[in-house]
Amino acid sequence: MVSMIRAAALRGLTPLVDALGGDGAALLGRFRVPVDAVDPPDDGTAGDGPDGDVLIRAATAARILEAAAATLDCPDLGLRLAERQGLDILGPLAVVLENSPTLGEALEGAGRYLFVHSPALRVARIDDPESAHGVMGLLYDGRGDEPGAGPPPAQSVDLGIGVFHRIITLLAGGPYGLRSVHLPHPPLAAEQRYREFFGTDVRFERPAAVLRVPADLASRPREGGDETVRAIAVDYLETHFDRPGRTVTDRVRTALARSLGTGPARIGSVARLLRMHPRTLQRHLASEGTTFESVLDEVRREAAHRLITRTDLPFTQVTAMVGLAEQSALTRASRRWFGESPRALRRGAAAR
Repeated sequence: MVSMIRAAALRGLTPLVDALGGDGAALLGRFRVPVDAVDPPDDGTAGDGPDGDVLIRAATAARILEAAAATLDCPDLGLRLAERQGLDILGPLAVVLENSPTLGEALEGAGRYLFVHSPALRVARIDDPESAHGVMGLLYDGRGDEPGAGPPPAQSVDLGIGVFHRIITLLAGGPYGLRSVHLPHPPLAAEQRYREFFGTDVRFERPAAVLRVPADLASRPREGGDETVRAIAVDYLETHFDRPGRTVTDRVRTALARSLGTGPARIGSVARLLRMHPRTLQRHLASEGTTFESVLDEVRREAAHRLITRTDLPFTQVTAMVGLAEQSALTRASRRWFGESPRALRRGAAAR
């Protein structure tokens, strides 16, 4: 499985490369990544399009960072880019974090929904790797899930854990008691540069990238959040993004359920939503033992049963809402699905 990441993970790279004497646009062009996907134009239109949601391969993002660091002879490039980034690179996930009532719930939200930013990344609370009393670890893991994938390149680690540290600082409203930092690679720049960035001791060539923090950090309250806004954001993430490991059949079913009745249910439209060719979608469904037509029929059946038995909507409206052209088509489908007409099905449900 190819690991992807939102292009926003490289936000700020173009001006950073330019400021260091390079050509940011040309660098991204070498890897066929659109500049606007990484750094949308600052003309008031950045929020009007899908640029922030463009996905690129996580391995490509890592190679871009390594190439920039080597070309510019800038060993602390990952840290420099982290200094330019904040919560906004996380898109809708940022709303969940900003409106969490405690830092612990913000960390839980990050761990649960970071797949929206990239399935290649993972953060989690762990036991302190140094077993100190009153200390816990916050793990940052960016190794991804591509076959044969090894540890992520060092610049990617520096950027990722650097942004993780900055986001916690922002959520905490300032320094949060960071005890020390573990990194899995040797220092890329002077060790003093790392100490200045993190404001604490940094230990290299450790088993994993970890922020060592006070154990009570999770219980610290946050001010200014709105639990209603958080709930809306969580619902948005749950209904608009597919968790890793979901089958293609599940993804098609979800897409159809959301769009049923809004227009013709065509495989081409669903394939575009899932970012694949219709023939590829058909092959995936066949490998899972089903077809597009079968999934569509199941979705229509479930919607029709709910609308017929739980509402008093006119059958003409039910027909339109399940994506059928004529009420007679609903009647035929109802007899096939349930063994009786829509009217009889509704009457039986009312009598129970």
